[in-house]
Amino acid sequence: MALKKKPVTGMRDILPAEMLIRNYVTSQIKETYQSFGFTQIETPCVEHIENLTSKQGGDNEKLIFKILKRGEKLNLETAQAENDLADSGLRYDLTLPLSRYFSNNAAQLPAPFKALQMGSVWRADRPQKGRFRQFTQCDIDILGDATSLAEIELILATTTALGRICPDNGFTVRINDREILKGMAVYCGFPEDSLDQVFIILDKMDKIGMEGVEAELLESGYAKESVDQYTKLLAGVGLDAAAVRALGETLATVLPTAVADNLATIMETVTEVAETEFALQFDPTLVRGMSYYTGTIFEVSMEGFGGSVAGGGRYDKMIGKFTGVDTPACGFSIGFERIVTILLDQGASVENAAAKKVYLVEKGMDSARFSEIMKQAMAERKAGVQVLVSQMNKNKKFQKEQLGKEGYEEFLEFYKDTLK
Repeated sequence: MALKKKPVTGMRDILPAEMLIRNYVTSQIKETYQSFGFTQIETPCVEHIENLTSKQGGDNEKLIFKILKRGEKLNLETAQAENDLADSGLRYDLTLPLSRYFSNNAAQLPAPFKALQMGSVWRADRPQKGRFRQFTQCDIDILGDATSLAEIELILATTTALGRICPDNGFTVRINDREILKGMAVYCGFPEDSLDQVFIILDKMDKIGMEGVEAELLESGYAKESVDQYTKLLAGVGLDAAAVRALGETLATVLPTAVADNLATIMETVTEVAETEFALQFDPTLVRGMSYYTGTIFEVSMEGFGGSVAGGGRYDKMIGKFTGVDTPACGFSIGFERIVTILLDQGASVENAAAKKVYLVEKGMDSARFSEIMKQAMAERKAGVQVLVSQMNKNKKFQKEQLGKEGYEEFLEFYKDTLK
């Protein structure tokens, strides 16, 4: 039986033209983030199943690629539950592995610690445009800083990177705070033990609109007075920092004043110092599904793509799950695959700073002359020229056309007979 040529569903082969774009995006992200003082780290792609299923990853925990126990540990006859078969799994994001990493290595790391991670993650999701079962995530996180400086630095670094990678695409950063989200619902009379369900419905705002949210809240049995007050409050809030401060005054009986002031300060500072042009808007309907978020949350939408291209927030309780002591933590993740998709859809190309040259060598060249040609190629490579040495095909025209598509512009031809 012939082996299968196509990759597994949700996985894909990446051709050279796309790889150039991916390498370009990677280099721009790393260069930008390192200029902000972030240090690159790496975590294993495999994590303990207990960590992955600790009820912090939301719906992603339903999409884990679990790994069977190995050798004598795998006993199919005595297994009674799924966890009797699997003891580890592929990571579904980079945040949980980072929290474990920091918990294990904090004594050897600076405080606060500014981490940069880029790597593959896996989710058994339904593949679609810009969404795969194996994909690259790019995260920056600041661990150990409880002040608004963490959010400010994360937003500035991420927007700077996006502005450099996609200079022709406008984008918007939407920002909210989980405490404000909770405060608005409590202020309107929703029971605290029902807030998760309220937020699940609110999170559908982009798809079903305010009227749809209102209808679904009523169908779920919530009091009409609460629903009416909630939708009116949501619709009446402005987009800027002043609106956040005003909302804080409205919610003063259920929300500490410092929460709204902190969010407003973040917005004012970012607006004042950002080098990239973008819209920064307060969005009281922004939820973000991850259950581990505890404070500020943010999301980026960009022209040319229907969904978000970046997102993150504060998760001050996750590291404490490992250590028993809560540690302030905040992160921002760029949707690497989505940015690459946008660039490919726009027909983006990467200019190679180094000259690209091809040596076409006729077949049957004697070893002495071939050695001289290779020495010449090595000398040019040392001088910074990208040199491809290739055997000359019979159809040189087609060969040059194909190499030209890869960015090679100069061709040198070497023959057995120097008179050619």
